[in-house]
Amino acid sequence: MAAKPKPRRTDPDRSLRDHLVALLGEGHAHVPFKDAIADWPAELRGTKPPGQPFTPWRLLEHIRISQWDIVEFTKSAKHISPKWPAGYWPVSDAPPDRAAWDKSVAQAERDLQAMQTLVRDPKIDVYARIPHGTGQTVLREALVLADHNSYHVGQLVLLRRLLGAWKED
Repeated sequence: MAAKPKPRRTDPDRSLRDHLVALLGEGHAHVPFKDAIADWPAELRGTKPPGQPFTPWRLLEHIRISQWDIVEFTKSAKHISPKWPAGYWPVSDAPPDRAAWDKSVAQAERDLQAMQTLVRDPKIDVYARIPHGTGQTVLREALVLADHNSYHVGQLVLLRRLLGAWKED
């Protein structure tokens, strides 16, 4: 008689993990990062529209730095966060060169994928306190990252519209 197969152990949080991954990458109710940043005209990356406090470069870098900080804090007790608030913003309004923009976008995309990887991992208890934190959980950090990104991605879309660089469908 053949051995009866053992039932597969399923991840009870699979649905939550799937929703978080989608929220982080697809945006749900807001424009995803990849769409907001795609094909941004190089000549407008350091332009501040009248009445606006930021340039596209400053917002992109703020997203990148903040996201990196959240991901690294979530992964490692050895991580040291930048000083608030100066360490979370670039010094200049414009990228130092054309390659800096692409490098920043690539790093933001890698860090976003890193958070998605953490959230997808069924061995990680998203509800458990992060041992080196002060009560934070992976779930909280993923939600903070998604919330922070959506806020600033909205600002990037506004800047694109004000600069005449947003493609309406």
